[in-house]
Amino acid sequence: MIKILAIDQASKCGWAISNNIYGEWDLKTRKDESSGMKGLRFKSKLKEICELEKIELIVYERIAGRFKNALIHSAKLVAIIETYCEDNNINYRAYSAKEIKLFATGKGGASKQQMIKHAHDKLGYIGDSDNEADALWILHLAKDEYK
Repeated sequence: MIKILAIDQASKCGWAISNNIYGEWDLKTRKDESSGMKGLRFKSKLKEICELEKIELIVYERIAGRFKNALIHSAKLVAIIETYCEDNNINYRAYSAKEIKLFATGKGGASKQQMIKHAHDKLGYIGDSDNEADALWILHLAKDEYK
């Protein structure tokens, strides 16, 4: 089975490798830090988990939305993912939010709460983070595609 890392990239970045191995990275900048620290934190976490888990494929949510700052932040994180993957011969794939929500709930416009509830019901997820739940759904979508 291919080793997959799923990422819901944001300032609170959800990630998942399996139903039992997932979490959330807090990439928010602290007082007196440059905005570039988000990227450095993310790159460090990405490298650490990929090396530790021998990741072969990284999947993530395709960039979309209306809010300029969130789009810029997400684009920077995707650039880090793609650069890291290219430099380390790791494949990568993006899924739209609609694809992920449709796969998880049967509704392309599902709410964050619906995504969490379906993760509880179908995946045995025990947390309450929409970032972790989204990462788990991205992981399962990729597993379904690459089985």
